[in-house]
Formats: sequence, C-alpha cells, structure tokens
Amino acid sequence: MTKNADTAVGSVRPSQLLWTYGPGALVDLPNLSVLTMGLDHWQAGLCTEIAEPRLLAAVRHELGPQVQSLRRPPVGDDNVDPLSPEALRGVPVRPFPRWLRCVKCGLLAEYDSGLFELAPDRYRPERTRFVHPNCEKGKGKKSDAVPARFLLACSNGHLDDFPWHWFVHGGPTTCRGTLRFFESGASLQTENLWVRCDACGQARSMVHAFGSEGRETLPACRGRHPHLDAFEKDCAEQARPVILGATNAWFPVTLSALAIPTGDAPVEQFVQDAWEDIRDAEDLGELRGVLKQLKRQGRYPDIDRHAPEDVWEAVRRRVIGESEEAHPVTEEEMKRPEWDVLIAPDGSDNDWPHFMAEACDVPPEYAGKLGAVSLVKRLREVNALLGFTRVDSPEEVFDENGKERVARLTKGRTPWVPANEVHGEGVFIRFDEEALRTWLDRAAVRGRDARLFEGHKGWRASRKLDPEARYPGMRYAMLHTLSHLLIREFALECGYNAASIRERIYSSDDDSAPMAGVLLYTAAADSDGTLGGLVELGKPENLGRLIHQALRRSHVCSSDPLCSEHDPGKDRSLHSASCHACGFVAETSCERGNRYLDRALLVPTFECRDAGFFE
Repeated sequence: MTKNADTAVGSVRPSQLLWTYGPGALVDLPNLSVLTMGLDHWQAGLCTEIAEPRLLAAVRHELGPQVQSLRRPPVGDDNVDPLSPEALRGVPVRPFPRWLRCVKCGLLAEYDSGLFELAPDRYRPERTRFVHPNCEKGKGKKSDAVPARFLLACSNGHLDDFPWHWFVHGGPTTCRGTLRFFESGASLQTENLWVRCDACGQARSMVHAFGSEGRETLPACRGRHPHLDAFEKDCAEQARPVILGATNAWFPVTLSALAIPTGDAPVEQFVQDAWEDIRDAEDLGELRGVLKQLKRQGRYPDIDRHAPEDVWEAVRRRVIGESEEAHPVTEEEMKRPEWDVLIAPDGSDNDWPHFMAEACDVPPEYAGKLGAVSLVKRLREVNALLGFTRVDSPEEVFDENGKERVARLTKGRTPWVPANEVHGEGVFIRFDEEALRTWLDRAAVRGRDARLFEGHKGWRASRKLDPEARYPGMRYAMLHTLSHLLIREFALECGYNAASIRERIYSSDDDSAPMAGVLLYTAAADSDGTLGGLVELGKPENLGRLIHQALRRSHVCSSDPLCSEHDPGKDRSLHSASCHACGFVAETSCERGNRYLDRALLVPTFECRDAGFFE
C-alpha cells in the first residue's frame, strides 16, 4: 500500500482488499490509519485479468455493460530496492481520518495543518508515522501523533471526519482555537473523554455525541465519499458517530461463482472461458498471436491442449451459429449450472483444470434422508467486489429499493472490478427430494415457518425494504442450519480452521427443477486449500459419523433454554433456535451473515419436539 503514490506505509494480503480493506475501507496500520482509494486512483495496468464469463455477466447485470473485466489487485514485491519506483507498486491510500492527536499534549488538529510532520521509513514501511515536532510536553523530542478515534458515517455509505469544532462549541462557530483531547478518569469510557478549546475554554465530553443527544447536536450528513474525493448532495440519512476500527464502518458487497465446465467439448470449454480475450480475432493469424500472448501471461493452464485451428473453428461456430445465449444473473440462476454439474453422475472432468468431482456412497444410516454425496476434489471460486455499505449490512442490497445504499468504487460507471480466485476442495451433499417435501408438509414445520417469517418481515420493514420479499423459506433454513453444524464439526476433524471452510447452499422449490443441497468447501490462494482433508471426511464411513455428532451436539445448547425459546418475531431477528454457542459460524464462512438458522428444524429441542428433519 502506498500513500498518495509516493510513500509505502504497509502491506495487506490481496484477498483482504476484497473482504476487509477494499476501496472506501479504513486500514488500521501500526502507527497510521489510512483509507483505500477508489479504482479511479488504481493503476489498472498492474492488475491482471481473471477469466470467469458467468461471474462477469452477473457483475455486468448489477453495474452495467461497461464493465470490461475482473482484475486482481496489484501485488508488490518485498525483495526490490525500497528506494526504487517498483517499491511503490500497490494500492493507493490516503491518511484518514484527517484529524490527529498528539499523545503527549493532546493537540487535536488536521494532519495538513502544518502542526504535524510525516516521518516515513523506506526500509520499514510499517514504522511510518506522524509526529508533533513542537510538542510542549515532548521535552525537545518529537511526540507521536495518532489518528483521532471518532468519525461520522451514515447508512448511504458516506464517511466524514468528526466535526470537532462544531461539537465542542455546540453548533456553528467562528472560533478556531486550538483543540485539546484529554482523559478525565482511569477508564476510557466516553464520559471520561473530553475535548477542550484553548481559545474560549469550551469543553465537552464525548458521551454527548451518542444517543438521542448526539442526533440532535451533530450536523447533517455532508454526503462525503473520501475514497472518491467527492460529495453527494441532499443525503437524508442521519450521520452517526463511529469508532475508528469499528466493524460496521465497511461491509463488502460481493458476487461469487464456481468455475464449472459448461462446454460440450474441451475446445468448446476453452472458447467459453477465454471468450472475452479471443472474440475480436478476425482471422486465424490474429488468433494465433492472441493465443501466444495469453500463453505468455499464463492465463489459461489448458491452452496448450488446443490447436489454433480447432480454436478458430470453435470461435466461428459460436459467432456464425445461434446468437450467444444470455448468461444467468440472479442468485438461483448463477447456482443452477453448478447444481447440474454437481448432481451429474459423471461429475468429474479430468481434462478440465478447475473442477473434478467423484460420486460416493451415502452413509447407510442416512439413506432415507440424503440422495447423493460427491467428493469435489478440485474446484475454483472467483469472487468480485461490486461496492460496499456502511452502518447496515449488505444482505438485501440487491433489492431495487436498497441499491442506493451501495457506495460505488469509482466516480463514474465502473470499467472493471477487483476480484480474486481461490482453489480448493469440498464435499457436496444432496438431499432426498421426496423426504424433504414430506417433512415440509408437517404442521410443526409450518409453525416454525410462520415464526421465522414474522422476524423476516420485521427485519426488512425496519430497513425500509419490502417486508414480503426475498424470504428463503424452511427448505433453505434447514439446509443452512445443517451446513453450519457440519462446518463446526468438520473443523474439529480435518485440520482446517472453521473460518476457512465455506458454504454454498442450493435451494429451490421449483416443482420442475427443485434444488436441495449443500456444498462445503475450503479455498485458498495457493495449494493450502487442496490438501485432501475435507474430501476424506466426505466418505461414507466418516460423513455418517460426523453428521451424527453434529446432530447430537445440537440437541442442547449451552444457552438453553433461552436459545431454543428465541422468537424472531419479537425482536425482528432472522434466526430462531440458534446462537453463537451452537449454530453461528465466522462471517467468512456463511453466505447469509448467520441468518435463517433454526436447529429445531433438524432435531428436537427443549421448546419444539416434532419439527426435526432428522428425528
């Protein structure tokens, strides 16, 4: 990472630029707090492309047809001369918040006010910091200056500096005296944190910035997007104070897809994968040049398997033949091709480098509940960042009336989006459709459905969304809950930590083409995600034992009876009998943010005895 493209200040992993520190997010470095700038400030030429046509089509559906590619974030080299231009290769950042506090005298001012200096360290970028050179309590030494710990944010994705002068003086003021930040007690609670103006003597505790008093005294949101150097007019949301480092300051909005074989022949599959790169070739000679370039870039591992003449014929068949079919765009449409490949009896494809699956037997004790099990020995997942939200989580932003809450990555229409690809392994479990439909007809299941639906309507209504829309139903809730229980159980057995095991739920009650399955997989940017530990647990002698252990643990939660008696309709939540002690998993593992969970749908609990799928 670089500050204003001229000073290296630290490093993060490329995957973190999608999930934690993307454009608009604050990066808390050892001595600095910086903001990742928007894609307008990135050097696109340093970001290599990732080929995944299905995901690119879905991104275009959300952001517009101008999106040309998915690109990896730029990666620097730690072995280059720190004084060379190559050492500055990275993602541009800027100090934020702009207000700093001297740790000795409490001086509170903006970093560009002339009162502070940047002290870079080319050889140890993580030591770069701001200092207060004329600190009256520094005894001739430069005192460290740290970021002010309070900011303003709103649910429309805006972020701003805390209005220190406004806050201390109780509103608009012409006083521009020196501000001091100090503590009045031993604890760091907000009532013991004070700001004082040296010129007029006004002082105020930070406790007055929160709650109803804060809503009355703080100014309206200015619509600021610091990562874009832009302001939006007429933001109607109430700006609220947030603590530096708070998790609700930045939520990524992402899309993901599994790379699956979709062509009828290997050469057709290659053309499908590389279509965006080779579609403009006008003749065989030009195509040869394009293929050579792609080979040098290492973009497609199977490129040597196909003669240029065969590729050219496949391209011509696609161009001259029937028009290109529309790519899937909704979540169910994105997952439908994956489902078809996963349930295919010959799910493996040894000639394709990104996916290989092998069917195995269902554990005998669950033959009446499970329809099939597949060992996914090789898979590739591609994730793309579309934008981000603040304050409120982004689970429902794809509603038409919720999209305005997603902050953009660029000022104008986004030409490309950051993405990353990971490789791994997994276990796919398909449920018996007849057993599932019989279970859904039970009166007790319909009762649990009504309870969760009440919570769903309350949750969405409180966020000004259509209360009736996007309810996944009991089919999804049961699959989702079992998925979480198995993630926790797998982590104890396979050696991967629970946060590295992810889920992909396939659920649809379409009478003509229903889906009911769970894919649990682990993925990493290198070979660490393909060690075979998860695949081994999918074999019948292991999977049956693990399902039994997971169900047995879920009968009783350490938070019972409160957990089992939880009514989502009363507190407008999206889970019933589930909590951190029994059913919640890491945010990196869950595709729904630990929502739509109820262990009473699997086994009897204290509060409900007859709604379990596995009685």
